Amino acid sequence: MGTIFRQILRHSLPYKAALHTRNTRLWSSVGATSNEPQNYTKDVLKKLVTSNKVVVFMKGNPSAPRCGFSNAVVQILRMHGVVYDAHDVLSSDELRQNIKDFTEWPTIPQVFINGEFVGGCDILLQMHHNGDLVEELKKAGIESALKDAEPSQAKEDIKK
Repeated sequence: MGTIFRQILRHSLPYKAALHTRNTRLWSSVGATSNEPQNYTKDVLKKLVTSNKVVVFMKGNPSAPRCGFSNAVVQILRMHGVVYDAHDVLSSDELRQNIKDFTEWPTIPQVFINGEFVGGCDILLQMHHNGDLVEELKKAGIESALKDAEPSQAKEDIKK
């Protein structure tokens, strides 16, 4: 098991909230549909990042992530019970490059909350550990499945 996944599990297991299972989809495969525009201009990307409260540009899709960092983002959002749109950057070289240019951030995955770029896996993981993700989701009108959970020793562990 990778280091990132051990960190997620180590800091998440003390939470008293159960993982959510829902009848609704936790993601949308908009990025993989043939109806999506093939020209990923800034205007098109702006529409994509504002199409849902949480939007992720990742390698693969949530049911089959194609890199460990994308998988970590999927697992974090799943723990919080977040419904989000996911766009597979491997389906289009133009999408992969233009989203990086759009955010001026060189890596994938990229997470947006309320149309604002939050960051990649490392930042989402840190926000998850220190409780900032629950607050950021709340600002977007999303109630995290972990909102009532007792914080673990994550803050202490991050400081060490």
